[in-house]
Amino acid sequence: MDYHLKPLGKTCATTGKPLAPGSVCHSVLVERDGMLMRLDFSDEGWTGPPAGHFGHWTVEVPPAADPKMTRIDPEIALRYFEQLSEEASPVHEQTRYALALVLLQQRKLKLENVRFEDETEILELSGVHGEGNFEVFNYRLNDAETQRLQAELKIQLATEWQG
Repeated sequence: MDYHLKPLGKTCATTGKPLAPGSVCHSVLVERDGMLMRLDFSDEGWTGPPAGHFGHWTVEVPPAADPKMTRIDPEIALRYFEQLSEEASPVHEQTRYALALVLLQQRKLKLENVRFEDETEILELSGVHGEGNFEVFNYRLNDAETQRLQAELKIQLATEWQG
């Protein structure tokens, strides 16, 4: 029989405080409502395994992943890009442009055409699997600004879209 347990939690089951990277964590396997559950405890919140537990072990809490170093998941990025495209909010246009550049680089979007309206360059894009026809203003951001926006995107996608 296979058991699928959640990975190490982020907070102590007793205190509710975050489990600090590098600290010792006590994990316990218990049954609740006919389901096996993993509970994680900090040293501070650990009073020993609860009665009726199936097993317990200790582990070191790993360092938190740096969202800036995390690779942007192409499928999640494309869904977010589609959402931003539907909203058509001027506030998010530069972010949408930076995300389009990431998706072009990841080969999730392809450049179909470039056209000009007055002096504004517009990139016409489509998804490689037939997703929409997207128009994105070319903001011609410098490298530093593009990298800043893409770093913000990595953090946002890692924290809000990859639960």
